[in-house]
Amino acid sequence: MMTEARRARGSRTFSRLSLHGRVAHDLGLRVLRGELPPGAILPTEEAFSAELGVSRTALREAIKLLTSKGLLESRPRRGTRVRAREHWSYLDPDVLAWRFDAEPAERSVRDLFELRRLVEPAAAEMAAQRADKIAIGRLEQAYRDMDAAGDDGERWEEPDLRFHQTIISTTGNELIGALGALIETTLTMTFRLSNDNPAGQRHSLPLHLAVLDGIRLRKPGRAKQAMLVLLKGAEQDVHRALAARQARLLRHAGRR
Repeated sequence: MMTEARRARGSRTFSRLSLHGRVAHDLGLRVLRGELPPGAILPTEEAFSAELGVSRTALREAIKLLTSKGLLESRPRRGTRVRAREHWSYLDPDVLAWRFDAEPAERSVRDLFELRRLVEPAAAEMAAQRADKIAIGRLEQAYRDMDAAGDDGERWEEPDLRFHQTIISTTGNELIGALGALIETTLTMTFRLSNDNPAGQRHSLPLHLAVLDGIRLRKPGRAKQAMLVLLKGAEQDVHRALAARQARLLRHAGRR
């Protein structure tokens, strides 16, 4: 069972604890689900705030957030409308999380792992060239913490995330480092999908160790290949979890 903190971790660029943050989250989901399709004109500020049961200030701040993410645009005398999909900031962690919630899981899995395969193997390769003792120590500690967590998914998630983010930051490339929040979101989505994985998590420890060894032995090609293998295994875990979830739903439906 996911904790509330784990469930909320998908959105990283604003606080969901604030009123305008909750409004932005709800509106963002409505846009990504197509309930507010591209070209749709939002009601007037007065009417929409009354409909949502929030203050005009909270609605105004939420619209500013969604405008900054490319989902909305406001023009004088023309109101606020939903922008075409090509303008949406898909690499924004919040938009990515909303897209995950709005679309079929199979498509989300494909897109998430295609993105991870583009970024993380190259990052592991660079980390093997640039990691210092401090970075290697952090990777080793994250690995030990995953080992201690075993198949406890709640305990596993944090050190696994720390392992992957350390690799991203160890590249020393600030532009790649800026993808840290994006990688966190994709990992969180992966954790959410594989939460029901009947195989647990411990079986992936040797795959993480292979990445760690490639980095600390300063073998870039080995680190890159090990990360590719790790991601392949993670994707297979997600598909197994999805299949188990679907089978459970079918059994439940059959008992009705």
